[in-house]
Amino acid sequence: MDARLEAFERLLIIMDELREQCPWDKKQTLESLRQLTIEETYELADAIIDKDLDSLKGEIGDLFLHLVFYCKIGQEKGAFDVAEVLNAICDKLVHRHPHIYGNVEATTEEEVKANWEKLKLKEGKKSVLEGVPKSLPAIVKAARIQEKAKGIGFEWDNREDVWGKVEEEMKELSEEVNAGTSQEKIEEEFGDVLFSLVNYARFINVNPENALARTNKKFIERFQLMEELMKSDATPLESSSLEVMDTYWEKAKKIKRSENS
Repeated sequence: MDARLEAFERLLIIMDELREQCPWDKKQTLESLRQLTIEETYELADAIIDKDLDSLKGEIGDLFLHLVFYCKIGQEKGAFDVAEVLNAICDKLVHRHPHIYGNVEATTEEEVKANWEKLKLKEGKKSVLEGVPKSLPAIVKAARIQEKAKGIGFEWDNREDVWGKVEEEMKELSEEVNAGTSQEKIEEEFGDVLFSLVNYARFINVNPENALARTNKKFIERFQLMEELMKSDATPLESSSLEVMDTYWEKAKKIKRSENS
């Protein structure tokens, strides 16, 4: 037997055994697993940002387990089993890739994406934005909305025009802040700035979620090193001035940069 099939069969057997014999696994429901799956997905995302392939392997395994668990519960409810789930995604992949399994031509990534959106509309979706999950984090959701709109040609011509939109939105935000308008209006304009920046990110081939995640990680590392440096010098963080903290912050930045160079 193919080693991949053998390993997957082993996981299915273990899932059956755990569901029958383990008190914790017996109690789990679709709802109780939901939050755990979200946490596992973020752990996988962290491993990708950290470029930690050993951790990534483990996190992928955790997600595999969750997916098999959902299939097991679906089978118990008489709704679906793992075979139906896998056959359904195989059928979808074949249908969504007529340039591979049919007679449609698509030689570029953009043509492939455009074909996907057209196929989805033919399948009965009322809007190209229908498939964007409601609970996606806002920055990820903005990127997905824009990608889907682009799939049917609703797109800026060039990045210069997009940057012009960013500057326009920033100007509007500044005007609302300076005018002392309502907080709701300021928040709306701030959202427009973020949305336009996400749009610009696509034009310069930057994943905005990954970019912000890396910046968060960098800030945490530098801030925690600043704390360590201040502690080693017996300089209290809580009572230090911003000027003192900024001095240690610059030291931390130099150390981190030298480590990464």
